[in-house]
Amino acid sequence: MQTVQLYDPFANAGLEDLFRGLFKPVQVARDAAVAIKVDVTEKDNGYVVHAEIPGVNRDDIQVTIEGSQVTIAAEVKRTIEAKDDNGKDNGKYDERVLRSERYYGAVYRSFVLPVELDEEASAAKYENGVLELKLAKKAAVAGRKLAIQ
Repeated sequence: MQTVQLYDPFANAGLEDLFRGLFKPVQVARDAAVAIKVDVTEKDNGYVVHAEIPGVNRDDIQVTIEGSQVTIAAEVKRTIEAKDDNGKDNGKYDERVLRSERYYGAVYRSFVLPVELDEEASAAKYENGVLELKLAKKAAVAGRKLAIQ
């Protein structure tokens, strides 16, 4: 024989958790991967890549070219230091961080282009948070005729 149970829509439905989180500020996960956004255009002799990497020093960016694969890596460093009222760094915080959403850490982006690239003829320029890569296509090697024995 089956027993009849009364249904209570508010019992253990998680509504408390829903309403509890309604009035809290939105929290961003600190481990969220930050992707470098890129625009890639092709020209007759190569490619032009514009990559957004804001808040990074020029010395903290590495670009690697291996065949047709391009890898852009950067280290985003925290720029805020703990200072006292006299402007000296004493290791004690005189301010309280209310919200911190900016990402700090390593970011990278890797992609493959249709043809091999010439590392020697390629160039990079970083200005106003945008990395511009001018990637030269490697000259095509002329095929050779094989002698049939």
